[in-house]
Amino acid sequence: MIYLRSLVFQVLFFLNMFGLMLIWLPGLFMRRQASQELGRAWGRNSLWLLDKICGTKVEFRGLENIPKGAVIVAAKHQSIWDTFVLPTRFPDFSYIFKHELVWIPFFGWYMLAAEQIAIDRAKGGKLLPQLIEKSKKLFAEGRQLFIFPEGTRRPPGAPPAYKIGVAHLYAASNVSALPVALNAGLFWPRRSFLIYPGTVVIEFLPVIAPGLSTREFFEKLQNAIETASDRLIGEAVAENPSFAARIAENRAKAIARDKARAEKKAAERGRSSAADSA
Repeated sequence: MIYLRSLVFQVLFFLNMFGLMLIWLPGLFMRRQASQELGRAWGRNSLWLLDKICGTKVEFRGLENIPKGAVIVAAKHQSIWDTFVLPTRFPDFSYIFKHELVWIPFFGWYMLAAEQIAIDRAKGGKLLPQLIEKSKKLFAEGRQLFIFPEGTRRPPGAPPAYKIGVAHLYAASNVSALPVALNAGLFWPRRSFLIYPGTVVIEFLPVIAPGLSTREFFEKLQNAIETASDRLIGEAVAENPSFAARIAENRAKAIARDKARAEKKAAERGRSSAADSA
């Protein structure tokens, strides 16, 4: 039954997305808020489909912690679910995306029309200064920037792998940061076709005011998100004990994968040093 429900949802999920893109075409010639509203509509419709088809509901906590105006929204990233739900709660948001995606029909057009931040990864070491410069302009307009501090989706149970870039952005921008915890990866795992019933919880935690050192902020952000996310995962396991085995499996696989990546990078550095010495 889960397979059938997931199949029906996946079909309607993408039909909903492409249908909205066609209906919203006039919004490309309007202010950025028109294209942002497309993202919110997609999110709301997707949550409704998840509820009605898969029995996957959502609970928002800590909405009172969301500040008005400019803020860095630093969220745990476990699932595609996170990406379409965040916009439903913010009035003038921006994601960070690869510049190459601009050339994808419809998707790229709407990202540009919504004035999202496009980053050119080919610039390598200039990536962070590029992001900081564009973010300062965004914050000056009172907008909200979504960022996933780990850079990619990490399954529930995987050891945290936060990147220091979010701390440098915080230090350079002089705006508050809003930590966000969730347990979405238990219900819609990354790279998974199947979606499981239950209640996904997303919690907006108390903001971290500007003024901390880079290291202090980095440690405080990670501790806040990880502590709250672990608590939410624990709540889900209490409701559905079968999640426990998957969490243990996720952790073992993530540790092995991270070790393999570290060994590969070390080998590449070794070859590079040998070549420089030759």
